[in-house]
Amino acid sequence: MLKNTGNCFLLIGFNKVDKDIYMKTYDVIVIGAGHAGCEAALAAARQGANTVILTDNMDHIAQMSCNPAIGGIAKGQLTREIDALGGAQGIVADLASIQFRLLNRSKGPAVWSPRSQCDKVCFQRAMKMLLEEQSCLDVRQAQVTGFIIDSGMITGVVTELGDKIYSKSIVIATGTFLAGLLHFGMTSLPGGRTGDSSSEKLAVALREQLKLRIGRLKTGTPPRILAKTIDFSQMETQGADREEEGFSHFELPPTLPRTIQRELPCYMVYSTAETAELVRRNIHLAPLFQGKIKGIGTRYCPSFEDKVIRFPHHEKHHLYLEPEGEFTGEYYINGISTSLPPEVQIQMLKTIPGFEKAVISRYAYAIEYDFIFPDQIDRTLALKHWRNIFPAGQINGTSGYEEAAGQGLLAGVNAARFAGGLETVTIPRELSYLGVMVDDLVTKDIIEPYRLFTSRSEYRLRLRQDNSDLRLCEMAKDLNILPADKYRMFAEYRNQLNEAIALSKTVKHNGKTIFAHLKSLMGTYREGCPLPCPIDVLKIDLKTWLGRKIIRQLAILAHYDGYLEREEQSVSKLHKLENWKISENFDYDSLSGLCNESKMKLNKVRPMTLAQAGRIDGVTPVEIALLQVSLTRMLKNNNGK
Repeated sequence: MLKNTGNCFLLIGFNKVDKDIYMKTYDVIVIGAGHAGCEAALAAARQGANTVILTDNMDHIAQMSCNPAIGGIAKGQLTREIDALGGAQGIVADLASIQFRLLNRSKGPAVWSPRSQCDKVCFQRAMKMLLEEQSCLDVRQAQVTGFIIDSGMITGVVTELGDKIYSKSIVIATGTFLAGLLHFGMTSLPGGRTGDSSSEKLAVALREQLKLRIGRLKTGTPPRILAKTIDFSQMETQGADREEEGFSHFELPPTLPRTIQRELPCYMVYSTAETAELVRRNIHLAPLFQGKIKGIGTRYCPSFEDKVIRFPHHEKHHLYLEPEGEFTGEYYINGISTSLPPEVQIQMLKTIPGFEKAVISRYAYAIEYDFIFPDQIDRTLALKHWRNIFPAGQINGTSGYEEAAGQGLLAGVNAARFAGGLETVTIPRELSYLGVMVDDLVTKDIIEPYRLFTSRSEYRLRLRQDNSDLRLCEMAKDLNILPADKYRMFAEYRNQLNEAIALSKTVKHNGKTIFAHLKSLMGTYREGCPLPCPIDVLKIDLKTWLGRKIIRQLAILAHYDGYLEREEQSVSKLHKLENWKISENFDYDSLSGLCNESKMKLNKVRPMTLAQAGRIDGVTPVEIALLQVSLTRMLKNNNGK
C-alpha cells in the first residue's frame, strides 16, 4: 500500500534556466483530462501517489464531446463498477443528471442497464472540482510534446513550452487528439474536436521515440440544433423513469454542482425516405465514401450516410432528440451522425418532421485519430516494452466515455502501484465488465473501435448492474482506492443482506421458505408493491432506502436461483486455468504440436495465463492442452532444481 505522507510533492529546487524557476517531480503523470484521464488521476492520487494531470485546456476537463449521456447497454453496468471501485463517473453523472432511465426493463435483471442524460456543463464543473479538491493531485494546463528517456527508461515528459516534468510512471489518455483530423464534407481541419487543437508532436513521439505500432480510427458526431426552432408537437415524448437508485452506490457530495431539473424529456422521431434520397444524391460529397477518411469506424454506431448505403431497404431511421443541459437551448440529434458538408446537413434536417425550420448551432463532423494497437499492452494496461507507461481510453482502440473511464481507473491504479514498487494488478473478466473489456482488448484483434456489450461476457448473470458493489468494493478496499466512509456504507449493506439471505432460506411460510416465495416477484420489486409472504423475520425495514435495496437484491437472487450456481461452476473452471501463469518470455516457437498461426498469435499477444491463451482466436483446445503439458513439465523441472 502506498503511504500518504500528506506532502504530495517533492520540491527539487531552483533550476538555472530562468523559465524553470522550480520543478516538481511526481510519482504519476497523467496526459489528458478526458474521462480516462480524470479517473486515472483520481485513482492514483487516492492511493497517495503524487500525481499531476496535464490538459490542453482547463475549461474542457471531462468534456462530453459527443452525446451528453452516461450509461446504456453494458456501459451502465461499467459505470456502476467504476463507482464500486471508488471512481468518479457515477457520482458526477448522478449530480449532472437531467433524465434517468433503466433500459431493458422488459427483460431480465441481468441485462438491465442504467442510462442518464446529463447536463454537460454541470458534468464538467463537478468533475473539475473533484480533481481540484483531491489531495496529492495537481491539475495543470500544458500540452505534452514528447518523452524524457534516460538509459532506456522513460522518466518524464516535455511540454510545448519546454517544461520538463519527471515521474516514475505515466498514463497516456489522449482521446481523439492524437493527430486528430476533422472532416466537414470535403473540408478537413486538424483538431482533437471542434474548438480544440490536435496533438501532433505527441503523435510523432509515440511513433518515433517509443516505436509503437500506430493505426487510425474514426468516429463522428451529429449536428446540434436550437430548441426554439424545433416543432416538438410532431415528435413522441420520452420521459424519465422513476428509479430509486442511480449510478452511485453512495451518498452524493453536497458541495459539488448539481442540476435542479432532473426529469427533462427527450423526443423520438424518424427520418424520411426523402432524407435518404438526399443523402444518396450527395454521397459524392461524403469523405468516407471518397476515400478521404482512412480511419476505421465502428459498426455499432455508423454515420447516417453509412446507414443509408448499407441498409437501402430501410426508408427511415429512428432519431432521438436529447437536451444538452437544463440551461441551454441546444439539442443533440442521436442517430444522425454525419460527415456530409454543412449545406447538405441543413437540407437533410428540413426533410425530417419537426425540423423543417430547425437552425443548426453546431455542424456535424467526422474525426479520425491515431491509436495504439492494443496487442502492445497487457492486462494491467502497461505497455509491454515500456513497463511504466499505461495507455487508457480511445488510444487503446475503444469508443465511449464509460469504456475510457474504466480503463483510466485501472491505469491509474497500476501507475501508482508501479511508482510505489508494488505489483500491478489485473481485473478478472469473470468479476466485471471492466475485466471483460481489457481482456478483449489485449487478446482479440481490434480492427474497429471497441464497444462494450453484455453479450461480450460469458457471465452475464453475475455481472449485473445491481451487484457491482458486492463484486468489487472489497477489492477496492484492498487496493486502497475506496474511501473508508464508502466502505463502511457498503459493509453495512452487505452484512444486513447476508443475514437476510440466510434467514430467507431457513424460515418457512405455508410450507415454503421465504426465499422460494420471493421467486414469484420475477426479479422485480418496486416500492409499495405487495410481497408474496410476510418478511418481518428478515429484519428488513422497507421504509428505509437500505431495506428496499436489500429486498430488491433478494428478489433478483431468488429469480436466478440455480442458474447462478451453474454459472459459478463455470467460473470455478475458469479460475483453474487462470491459475496457470505463463512466463513473459515463454518460447512458443520451440513447442512442437502448435501450428504456425497459433505460434504467431501467441507470440503477438503474450498471454499472462492459460485461460487468456484459450481466448485467442484460432488457438484450439488441443493446443491449450499441449501448452498446459509444457507448463507442467517446466514446473516440475523448476521444483526439481
